[in-house]
Amino acid sequence: MNPVLVIGGVVGAAGFLYWLWERVEQRREQVVTQVAEDTAAMGDIAPPSLHPLVDLDSCMGSGACVNACPEKVVIGLVGGQAKLVNPLGCVGHGECEAACPVSAIRLVYGTKTRGKELPRINRYFETTRPGVYVIGELGGMGLIRNAISQGRQAAEHVIAGDGSPDAQLRRGSGDTLDAIVVGAGPAGISATLALMEAGLRVLLLEAEQFGGTIMHYPRAKVVMTGALDIPLHGRIKKGTMSKEQLVQLWELILEQHNPPLKTGMLVERLSRERDDTWVVHAGTSQLRAANVLLALGVRGAPQKLCVPGEELAKVSYRLLEPGEFADKHVLVVGGGNSAVETALALADAKLCGSIAISYRKTQFARCRGSNRARIEQAIAAGTVRALMPSEVSAITSRDVSLKTDQGMQQLSNDAVIVQIGGTTPSALLQSFGIEIVTKYAEA
Repeated sequence: MNPVLVIGGVVGAAGFLYWLWERVEQRREQVVTQVAEDTAAMGDIAPPSLHPLVDLDSCMGSGACVNACPEKVVIGLVGGQAKLVNPLGCVGHGECEAACPVSAIRLVYGTKTRGKELPRINRYFETTRPGVYVIGELGGMGLIRNAISQGRQAAEHVIAGDGSPDAQLRRGSGDTLDAIVVGAGPAGISATLALMEAGLRVLLLEAEQFGGTIMHYPRAKVVMTGALDIPLHGRIKKGTMSKEQLVQLWELILEQHNPPLKTGMLVERLSRERDDTWVVHAGTSQLRAANVLLALGVRGAPQKLCVPGEELAKVSYRLLEPGEFADKHVLVVGGGNSAVETALALADAKLCGSIAISYRKTQFARCRGSNRARIEQAIAAGTVRALMPSEVSAITSRDVSLKTDQGMQQLSNDAVIVQIGGTTPSALLQSFGIEIVTKYAEA
């Protein structure tokens, strides 16, 4: 075979592969740039949790951070450098920081102009009130794996103190427990199991049901990736886990380990007695403990539309089971992950008379890339009707009035699900006497 032809073929193939790679990279940057522009159009927004801050003077544009991000189209290459293009889609995995070959990324809370309110805690998650800890989402980190880790670490500090020989351990006696854990989500479950494993007297309080906020997620929602190390229970090895699988895990833990649990306990106040005992006030109950671990989550009270008719029974703020909306014409209001996942869960169930989603923006920039792709597919397929941009102006028993670019529009309607965010529990923490700090692009 003619060596000139061979060399020419190799060079030609290499040239074609380079051309193909360049086209793919151009397309990828176009997508990332569009997401960045859509997000920028929403104004100055603050990421909800820990997120990457890129040092552009150090960034070499390797793309390692982009490839490492499990959420996709959260961080991307723009102009050859990494940029956080969809802050609201970031949930604080931190994989980008670990993957960066030149340490150009650090994880921070808030932005330089939009601060993030957080309780002041030390490395053991203890607040400025001795014996009171804040763990999980309330501390600014939203991942289930992180919440479980924090619950375990806080419990270990309650069990052993800071590790010094002269550590003064806080313990209860009589009707005063060693610890009360508030919130039966991942962080609270983890902390309770760790305290049980150490033989401490602990009580777990929950306003609703064992499992916490996750119990309100739509069906089939992927809630975590990676393995979990759960105190007393052991290691759970799964690449991904859906809501149903996680609920099964909580049920198994409840059955096998029987943690001391009281549900229907809405904690309203925290007070301190002269002997440094903490009193947890929940309705008419007053429970005493030497330590209190707050794993409340950040859901808080749902944000309202504040429009006429919102008080009607047809208006709700979360989706529990799609079956309750069978044969109904449903309007979902919102453009974030919760709203999009609710619309998709209803569409997947194929029970509703119709499903529409109202959002005040033209694009779903407030949700993760996978959710955005799925909702766009559902809209294209006609299983979900997009009303964008639009805003609800009034609700009646038979319809909903929407303000659109084309004027007012009436939509026949049987049910409205509002998912536009919620109030933060910072005020509750402050009422407990816990110091709140506002972080502006700080770790």
